[in-house]
Amino acid sequence: MKSKTIFSTMLSLRRTFGMFWGLIAGFIYMLLVFIGGIIGYMWIEGWNFLNSFYMVVITLSTVGFMEVLPLSNNGRILTSLLILGGVGGFAYLIGAFSQLLVEGRLQAILGRRRMQKTIGKLRNHIIVCGYGRIGEIVTKEIIDEGWEVVVIENNRELVESMEAAGISCVEGDATNDDVLKLAGLGNAKTLITSLSDEAANVYVTLIARQSNAKLNIIARGNNHISISRLEFAGANRVVLPHTIGGLRMAQSVLRPTVTNFIDIAMRGKLDLQMEELFITADSELVGKDLIESKIRPRFNLIIIAIRKGSGEMVFNPGPNEVIEAGDTLLTVGKLSDLSDINKIL
Repeated sequence: MKSKTIFSTMLSLRRTFGMFWGLIAGFIYMLLVFIGGIIGYMWIEGWNFLNSFYMVVITLSTVGFMEVLPLSNNGRILTSLLILGGVGGFAYLIGAFSQLLVEGRLQAILGRRRMQKTIGKLRNHIIVCGYGRIGEIVTKEIIDEGWEVVVIENNRELVESMEAAGISCVEGDATNDDVLKLAGLGNAKTLITSLSDEAANVYVTLIARQSNAKLNIIARGNNHISISRLEFAGANRVVLPHTIGGLRMAQSVLRPTVTNFIDIAMRGKLDLQMEELFITADSELVGKDLIESKIRPRFNLIIIAIRKGSGEMVFNPGPNEVIEAGDTLLTVGKLSDLSDINKIL
């Protein structure tokens, strides 16, 4: 039973230290050889601690100095064992360190530490859980819009591809509280959980909502039954990729011109974009109707709808519709014009 306990402890330590285990094991071995040599000389030769310590140092370092005091036969056997054990230990340490360098592990570790420091400084960023087919598209779109993104992924190959592309990422299970904290959950603005396992998405949503009550959570669902579960867990919005894909294919047949126009606009092939413009309390547009705001003549933007602060949606608003603080304007226009109007919001 005792041997099994020691073996399980060693396995646990190896999992904990990962690729550093070889170096740590080598240092532990050399420390035991060093302490064993000191105790051996004090016991066999009857030397004091200082003489024993010095003898072990010159023996393991193989500097070739004279013996501290004349050695007995047992002392010479101990010295021989120290030389063999010490040289073998040093050779193992050099091999373990060389492996870190040759395989690029050390550079990867240093790179991850720098990345983790960068993640720790982020504020109002977006966390994406899962870098599969959907997560990759989500991440690319958000980065293209200029937002800071941190991706959580437990697949080593996908993590390496993200590191090569310069995408901030954390390797681990998104359902783990510590992994979410490493991704900066407390300082994030939005979390998107796009894992293929619905139960995992529910669990991530629960953890995220408990950790950050103000977090905007977008969750992936597999069917309509998933919507109530994820919303109950704390998701602000549930997206069904299969349903959206099916509807999009149907619309491509039923309304091909409209669908093609939206596709062209969303993919950036036209200098045209649909955007949400949030009206702050300090905006010069507050208290003005659409005619007084002169949004159309000044910025050449079309107001499709206004979402009021109360949540009410006003479609195709009339010219006398008053803009209030907390409203969100749904607009269509050129990217340059959308950039200009942001200055007065």
